[in-house]
Amino acid sequence: MTAELQDVLSFVSKQSPFNELPSACAHYFVNHTEVVYLTVHNQSDALQGEERYLYLVRTGIFDLVDASKEVVTRLSKGDYFGYPSLLTGEEIQNRLEVQSPGLILMLPQAGFDFLRHEYKVLEQHFVRAHKKRLLSSHYQERSKGWSERKISKLMTKSAVVIEPLATIVEAAKVMQVEGVSSVMVTEDGRLKGVVTDRDLRNRVLASGLDPLMPVSSIMTPEPKFIFENNRVFSALHLMLKHNIHHLPVLNEARIPLGMVTSTDLLRLQNSDPVQLIGQLYKASSTQELKLLAKEIPVLLRSFSNTVEDFSFVGTLLSGLTDALMSRLTELFVKQHGKAPCPFSWICFGSQAREEQTLDSDQDNGLIFSNEIKPAERVYFASLGEFVTSHLVECGIRACPGNIMASNEQCRGTVDEWTARFHHWITSPTPQAMLNCKIFFDRRYISGDHALYQSFNAQMNEISKQELFFAAMATDISTNSVPIGLFQQFKLQRSKDKSKYLDLKTRGIAIINDLVRVYALKCGIKHANTQMRLKALKNHTILSTSDIYNLRDCWRFLTQLRLKSQITEQKLPANCINPETLSSLERHQLKEAFHLIKQAQQACVFKFARGSL
Repeated sequence: MTAELQDVLSFVSKQSPFNELPSACAHYFVNHTEVVYLTVHNQSDALQGEERYLYLVRTGIFDLVDASKEVVTRLSKGDYFGYPSLLTGEEIQNRLEVQSPGLILMLPQAGFDFLRHEYKVLEQHFVRAHKKRLLSSHYQERSKGWSERKISKLMTKSAVVIEPLATIVEAAKVMQVEGVSSVMVTEDGRLKGVVTDRDLRNRVLASGLDPLMPVSSIMTPEPKFIFENNRVFSALHLMLKHNIHHLPVLNEARIPLGMVTSTDLLRLQNSDPVQLIGQLYKASSTQELKLLAKEIPVLLRSFSNTVEDFSFVGTLLSGLTDALMSRLTELFVKQHGKAPCPFSWICFGSQAREEQTLDSDQDNGLIFSNEIKPAERVYFASLGEFVTSHLVECGIRACPGNIMASNEQCRGTVDEWTARFHHWITSPTPQAMLNCKIFFDRRYISGDHALYQSFNAQMNEISKQELFFAAMATDISTNSVPIGLFQQFKLQRSKDKSKYLDLKTRGIAIINDLVRVYALKCGIKHANTQMRLKALKNHTILSTSDIYNLRDCWRFLTQLRLKSQITEQKLPANCINPETLSSLERHQLKEAFHLIKQAQQACVFKFARGSL
């Protein structure tokens, strides 16, 4: 064997799956392979012709691009491509773009077929890789919907602006001439505030305010905004969360480009979640809230037919629950008077992660000032009972574990809450780990935000102990995915003998737990699983491919889970019957569980064995 062939053999032998197989397998590959040096000048010849190959990148960097010119994946040393068409017989749809020229090893179909039948481990490797590609491409296809469009594509007018010292009358005239319902107040080109037609009605006409006063006197200062390259999904999320109807769009230099309104967003889809949330925030009584809450299931089913990413339904439902909770708190204060000391209403679990479903129950609590007097606690006990009981009447189930502000253990001062968390972290019993899973996903809802920030600052200091992370990782490993020998689903049976898989407990919850551990380790403040994964890209604790795998698996399982709830399948909550899925969906589901299992094992290795 020549030195050149020996070098190629050495390279191939180190690549998976050849490193797990007899040396004869790598020898066969090398003896039957062709080698081509690919550059921008001959890249158009790659993947062309009737002959199909398994390609292995020896050197160089290449982009695999689909028919819509989207990059499917970036390939570099040790990466394979071409195997989907070898496994399925389908025509090649993608093309190759050279980023850095290099050598490609090409094994013809006949050679690939020989190896896959001779070595089952090799066949399983490429079948699994193909399933993983399918799982990823599933979301690339779905991401072409309205919710993933860039916000800049939605604006119909350029920025309409006015100076802070301009009069209210001048602002009204500008809005009339431009035919808009809002105007941005800018100074030296920077956004200072927003004035809407509602401000003109409520803050000027209804109050008898002098229209010659400066427009800065009625503007909303430091308004929420969004950058031009963000997605429509993000804009709608922001509007839902903060109950706003006008959202300024800025470029990266923070210069206003235009305004997006709830009307613009609703033009893209036929439901009106922004309007319903607005009605919830303005409800004058608990009875009105209950009537409005009856519209939520209908709205969710309607909304789910217009979005490509089902996980957004969880964001919407959490936004609706936030609105219910905030308004109930305000109604209680209106009836019983101002609170005796500063307090913050907070939520935990799925609501905190903004991942609620139609089956989610309550997880909430109250934080109040350390200076509270014993007699003043009665007020907050009543507040907790009032809000949680009315949430039940609005369709948000009571927590089976009593994680609600009506429970004395879910109310307390900043110091009392900190002491509870410190006890769980330093004494990691199974119950303590369960508490951590719930309470470490937390989010501010209403009340004194500074109080919540004070609590969070203390939490960030006490949650840095290695023993805690080791215990969390070990606890995660005790929950297994429902896949048995020969990649078969391990099904459960209901009382009527129906077979099902629990997607929440045996899949989604495991991903949530994994991402939470990594996020806490890196000091990431987000509670939402998707936002945590996005933030983890800025750290080295997980590879980019691991992050994308967890993201795609979470989205896929969440989609199946919400779809089963919305279509009201007659199974236990959060469960599906895999026999009702298409063949492709079953393949994707098995691959998702396989990737979750790998991530569990990696987490235990990193934390429980002290390898960090």
